[in-house]
Amino acid sequence: MTSQPFNAAALRGAVDLSSLARPATPAQGGPAGGAPGGGPARGGDGLRVEATEDSFTAVVNGSVTVPAVVILWSSSMPETAEFADLVESVARASEGRFRMVSVDADASPGLAGALMQAVQVQTVPVALGLVQGQPVPLFAGVQPREQVEAVIGKLLELAVQHGVTGRVEVSEPAPEGEPAQEAPLPPLHQEAYDAIERDDLDAAVAAYEQALLENPADADAKLGLAQVNLMRRTAGADLQAARAAAAAAPEDVAAQTLVADLDVLGGHVEDAFARLVDLVRVTSGDERNAVREHLLELFEVVGTHDERVRKARGALMSALF
Repeated sequence: MTSQPFNAAALRGAVDLSSLARPATPAQGGPAGGAPGGGPARGGDGLRVEATEDSFTAVVNGSVTVPAVVILWSSSMPETAEFADLVESVARASEGRFRMVSVDADASPGLAGALMQAVQVQTVPVALGLVQGQPVPLFAGVQPREQVEAVIGKLLELAVQHGVTGRVEVSEPAPEGEPAQEAPLPPLHQEAYDAIERDDLDAAVAAYEQALLENPADADAKLGLAQVNLMRRTAGADLQAARAAAAAAPEDVAAQTLVADLDVLGGHVEDAFARLVDLVRVTSGDERNAVREHLLELFEVVGTHDERVRKARGALMSALF
């Protein structure tokens, strides 16, 4: 079992992790809030997410706004489980600057195999960073806490350089012997999440829209609505076919906006924004307004305080006027 950190350049571009699972459900509480959908969170605050093949795409998508550290471990090897707990404690000590994603190799062998193939190791534990949906290899083998903190510190520096500065809201740990209590969601938010769980995205949209009618300042409902609409628009889309269609029709609004949506899901946020700003420049009337509205909705998905959104807003204003 190696204990050496990986060369960070070794994996860059080597694997598209977003292809490992189906499209994700939105993050509970938004990019700086709870856990990506599809995997249970421990502690009630989304700081640690238990990921599987079915929920891993949500993890990848969530790293567009909150950095993630994926720990691949084995429930049959107690020392690796203890190491996963150590990384969780580092995440908590960082006040939620990154989300710890736990993958049990025994429970999710397909996902484990894909991750181990990506980083070209044969043993666990393995640590992999995610920033804007892009994988960054960190280290393999059980590491001392000081080494874990140092390597993750470098990952967080990289995240800041790319404008990924969201945080997970960290709750106070429950008193010893008492289970952590998760705060109940507002009724319409719960209705939306229940609809997402049963793959009824139309019902989720309706619940979020009703929440916004009742409280137009409900930021979580606005974010949830934007994320669910993104899921609806991209359901079943083929990235290569979408890119080919967009290349063949550079002024086709539907073709260009679909690729922009897929780029946001894949972590290519700046490419998505630039594509739509360019489309604003070459369209007019109702088409131009449709592109503008689409871009504004993607701003909500990424997070209105994100530096990339701030820059894109400036570019949009220039394109409009």
